Amino acid sequence: MKKLGIVTTIISGFIGIFSMSTVAQDEPFEIDARSAHIGAIGAFAEMVRLDVKRLALGSPVSPAEMEKVLPHAQKVIEHNGVEYFLETDFLVTDLYPAAVTDGKHVLFIYKGETIQEYLALKKEQSDLIEKGTYDKTARLKIAHAFGKLLSYPKKTISNLVISNAN
Repeated sequence: MKKLGIVTTIISGFIGIFSMSTVAQDEPFEIDARSAHIGAIGAFAEMVRLDVKRLALGSPVSPAEMEKVLPHAQKVIEHNGVEYFLETDFLVTDLYPAAVTDGKHVLFIYKGETIQEYLALKKEQSDLIEKGTYDKTARLKIAHAFGKLLSYPKKTISNLVISNAN
């Protein structure tokens, strides 16, 4: 429950900031895509720093967009004392449809050995596919392990798998 309180506090803070910004201006609040990505990365970096999430994902963006975002994202991530990994070949599982990340780059935000766990999971999936044993049971196992790395609740993982399974 402590983690939920931190997340609620963070979300409430963002809502308050955006509300104050909108109220303080006579015109609607507008923000460019790059700034929105950096803001989300900052929020996720803080969640990882505070151990609310083990692994957080930035939005999937085109390689060209990532070039614009990455220098700023690096500063935000460093400020939070966490690490990042630029994923250009996202692990496709039943958590998300492949089309969401196809041809896109995703910034992973983490601490410690978490990225090694992700890479091991990718290798496990690749090995299963190569052996011809990536069946429904294996798919579920990989999807659930990835969801767990992302610190998703079990029910959320199950719901995502059900809605995205082919």
